[in-house]
Amino acid sequence: MRLFGRKKKEKKVFNENCVYAPVNGKTASLESLEDGMFSEKIMGDGIVVVPSDGNFKSPVAGTVKAAFPTGHAYGFLTDDGKEVLLHIGIDTVELNGKGFRPHVKQGQKVSVGDKLVTVDLDVIKEGGYPSEAILIVTSGNSIKNRIPENTEIQAEDSLMELE
Repeated sequence: MRLFGRKKKEKKVFNENCVYAPVNGKTASLESLEDGMFSEKIMGDGIVVVPSDGNFKSPVAGTVKAAFPTGHAYGFLTDDGKEVLLHIGIDTVELNGKGFRPHVKQGQKVSVGDKLVTVDLDVIKEGGYPSEAILIVTSGNSIKNRIPENTEIQAEDSLMELE
């Protein structure tokens, strides 16, 4: 018997071949960025999310292989060997961690939706930096399906399906 009519929270099922939204916002293309490293796909293909809040979550299940001390970038290795980079903002490393409060450490196992970092987007904007969340597939896996640009999304929505 459930007290007070509370429903049991359904556990979401995530596909290991997908990369999920790390934050609420709107999608954009890599080509829309003013940073050649990303817009020219030098590091790999991916997608951009223009965040509407600063509550970032893990976009994949696996291990945090890199967690920059500044809190602006995270590298993930999925359980099936895919590598994904989440880079928050452009040139935000220059903030030296100001406005970033990390919740994970390098070597930590994560699931999709685990709390990753809390970001004060106003600090980024006041510093004169773009705040886009950039997701790059650095392992070279091709993207089979991708959510269209200018789509409003919520954290944990599927953004890309990988080969």
